[in-house]
Amino acid sequence: MARMTSKRSSAAVHLVLALAAAGSAALLASGCAVSSGQSSVGQYVDDTTITTRVKTRMAADPTVSAMRIQVETLNGVVQLAGFAASERERQLAGDIARNVPDVKSVRNDIVVRPATQ
Repeated sequence: MARMTSKRSSAAVHLVLALAAAGSAALLASGCAVSSGQSSVGQYVDDTTITTRVKTRMAADPTVSAMRIQVETLNGVVQLAGFAASERERQLAGDIARNVPDVKSVRNDIVVRPATQ
């Protein structure tokens, strides 16, 4: 009788381990979404890299005010928002974003608002 209980315990342990392995595999296969609208951790990292590159290039450009322009990236699509002092600055900010590697498209929602004297 003790031998039967030992076999049952061993079978239960194997069943629990098998279910845990199956659950882990299901989580890995799902892609573990980071947030709504993004497919994976890898995509989130790529989008963060794009955003950082766009901001860095804007900060290096003397014509574009990186402080007044917000940059967000989702699935390779860059959205620019904020204010520009001229149409030239607005267009240049869009051009900078378009020329960053892995950018699929740019939504330029920057509003032109000339500086007041």
